[in-house]
Amino acid sequence: KTISLFVKQGKSTPYKYNGKAYKRNDSSTVEVDEIEEKRLILSGMNISFEEMNADEENLEFSYLSKYLIKAMDLSSFNLDTLKSLNLYNSKFGYNNAALLLADSNNFPGLDIAVFGKSINIFKKRISYAGGSILKQNYDALELFRSEYIVEKIEDGFRQKIELVPFDAFREAVANALVHRTWDIKANTKIEMHPDRIIISSPGGLVADMSKEDYINGNYSYLRNPIIANVFRRLNIIEAFATGIKRINEAYKDAIVKPIYDVTSSAISVTLPVIDQTSLSFNEKKVYDAMKQNHSYSRLELEEISGFAKDTLIRILNSLVEKGIVEKSGKARGTMYVKK
Repeated sequence: KTISLFVKQGKSTPYKYNGKAYKRNDSSTVEVDEIEEKRLILSGMNISFEEMNADEENLEFSYLSKYLIKAMDLSSFNLDTLKSLNLYNSKFGYNNAALLLADSNNFPGLDIAVFGKSINIFKKRISYAGGSILKQNYDALELFRSEYIVEKIEDGFRQKIELVPFDAFREAVANALVHRTWDIKANTKIEMHPDRIIISSPGGLVADMSKEDYINGNYSYLRNPIIANVFRRLNIIEAFATGIKRINEAYKDAIVKPIYDVTSSAISVTLPVIDQTSLSFNEKKVYDAMKQNHSYSRLELEEISGFAKDTLIRILNSLVEKGIVEKSGKARGTMYVKK
């Protein structure tokens, strides 16, 4: 016989013991640092960081006004426009969300590095900081176009090829800017490699959201709803809770897939370059059956794929030749791993 005790989350955070604030971390209780305690205080007051009053009174919004007038077909841009977007309050003035969208601010920005064949070779190093996050977003997209959209002549016609899906990159950058924690003085990082792009933003998942919920896009609990609403009005993001789904959709027919790394302090999304290699039905069946970073013997692959020995060996040899499966060992010790 059992007694189940359910303790609901309190609303007047933080809660302290002997003058120190604590929070739950999985199955344990941990003491929070100064930044986290400030977040708990704001949460207890039902205030987010983006809603806090900005320490600036004279802000200019040339980027915001330019794109809003075009996207929303406005006749003019003024203080009433900012009020309608919850960026300005007649009593308190501008908030942090407005400061982030202003032409000039003191918040961290985007730090972008374009690498050569190794991380020791820098082709470009660009830092977008101290300005509107809208400008950071559009500048990152322009750099992407110059690095990952190439022209190819086929059958006498010139066509553009996206080495990394543009829609996936656009959504990943927007997510990084909209959902990151802005009370941390750390840049959002974009690493551009020949075979992949890694986008890392400070701050883990919001409370009560699991990694599975994040990856599957099950629901959206917005950390910065004011900024998210502006990005939605500008058609940078289409709707809440669809960003990750759109990234995954962009890779639907690709052999390689996005990789999501979620920790308590940061979230990173890896967008691999799409290999134009095509697979037969049987090759795709074997490749999809193999888990990433897991070594398989031939007998194991026979069991999970259902193919006979001779057929499977031909398929594996083809996958090895195409460079998407790695073979190691000899005879009975031969192992196969998905690259």
